[in-house]
Amino acid sequence: MEVNKTAEKDWFADWFNTPYYHLLYRNRDFSEAEFFINNLIEKLEVKPEHKVMDLACGKGRHSIFLYKAGLDVTGLDLSMESIQYAKQFENERLHFVQHDMREVYQTKGFDFIFNMFTSFGYFMEDEEDQKAISAVAQNLKTGGKLVIDFFNTSKVISTLPNRNITPRDHIDFHIHKYLQDERYIIKEIAFEDKGKSHFYSERVKALHKDDFVKYFEKAGLSCQQIYGSYSLDPFDIENSDRMILVAEKL
Repeated sequence: MEVNKTAEKDWFADWFNTPYYHLLYRNRDFSEAEFFINNLIEKLEVKPEHKVMDLACGKGRHSIFLYKAGLDVTGLDLSMESIQYAKQFENERLHFVQHDMREVYQTKGFDFIFNMFTSFGYFMEDEEDQKAISAVAQNLKTGGKLVIDFFNTSKVISTLPNRNITPRDHIDFHIHKYLQDERYIIKEIAFEDKGKSHFYSERVKALHKDDFVKYFEKAGLSCQQIYGSYSLDPFDIENSDRMILVAEKL
C-alpha cells in the first residue's frame, strides 16, 4: 500500500491542508467555543470599536463568533485551504488572510489578538516560537492584549501515553499520544482510505507557564492573568484542563 507521511519540521503545513484533518476534528464543540468567546469579551471588556485578530484561525469558527459579538475581526492562518473555506463568511468587518504567524502582519494594528485551541508550539526551534510572540507584540497597540488558549501541559502529560480509535464516516483514525524527549507531545494518526495507508504526526511543544512568561518578557509583553477553563476559573496546575494566558503590551 502507498504510505503518505508528513515532513517532520513543518508537519502542520501539510496536515492542516488535508481533508482528513478537517474530518477528524469536525466534532469540535461550537457552543463551547461561543461560550468561551463571550466570557473573554466580558472579562476583558472588548468593545465594538476594538480591532481583533484571530491568530491561527483555521476555518474561522472563533472569528465568526467574535464578529457576531460586534467586533471588527481579521482571521490569519497558514493553511490556504482553511482560509479559502473561511472566506465565504467575509464581509466589511470580517476578513481572512493566509499568513505565517512568525511574520508581522500590521504594526500596532490590533487591540486584541486571540490564539485559540492550542494553536501554538508547533515549531521545532524555540527561536521560532519567540519570533511568533514578538511578531504578535508588534501587531498589538500599546496596552493591547494577547490571549493564548493552550492545554494544561502538566495535566496532559499525566495521561500519557495513551491510544484510541476515533471513527469518522468510513475511516477509523488510530491515534497514539506520547511524550517525546520530555519536550514534545506527539500525536500519531494512522488510517487507511481507498486502499492507501496514511500516517500523520502532530507535534506540540510541552510548554509550561514559565516558558510563555519568558517569551512574553522578551517581546515586551506582561503576563496579567492565567485562567484554567473556558469559564475563566483560576488556573490549577494539577486539575485545570486549559492554560489560558492573558498578556498586555507594555
